[in-house]
Amino acid sequence: MKALFNEFKAFIAKGDVMSMAVGIIVGSAFTAIVTSLNQDILTPILGLILGKVDFSTLSLRVGDASVMYGNFIQAVITFLITALTLFFILKAFNRMTKKEEAKKSEEPAPVPADIQLLTEIRDLLKEEK
Repeated sequence: MKALFNEFKAFIAKGDVMSMAVGIIVGSAFTAIVTSLNQDILTPILGLILGKVDFSTLSLRVGDASVMYGNFIQAVITFLITALTLFFILKAFNRMTKKEEAKKSEEPAPVPADIQLLTEIRDLLKEEK
């Protein structure tokens, strides 16, 4: 049992698990931002354009049951707006990342001090011969 606990402890302490946990937490916070953008900014603007249409009230009576197909339409619209928002955010992020990578590739990497010292020693030894 102790070996199993130690194995589990080693698994939890791995960097991959911690990175995944941080990603989930940041993802949750990002979800709140995208949800607010969708519900508080984009959906009202879409409502103005479409004449304040609210699909969530649409339903179909089948016997005693009420099929709320309007909620499904509203969920699809919300999904499409969210996907479009994420597309543009990721497109901007990728553009910014490419610019940073281009800057890094243009600048030569600095030579570490130990390599520089070894190069100088090599050159001095060549001069003595």
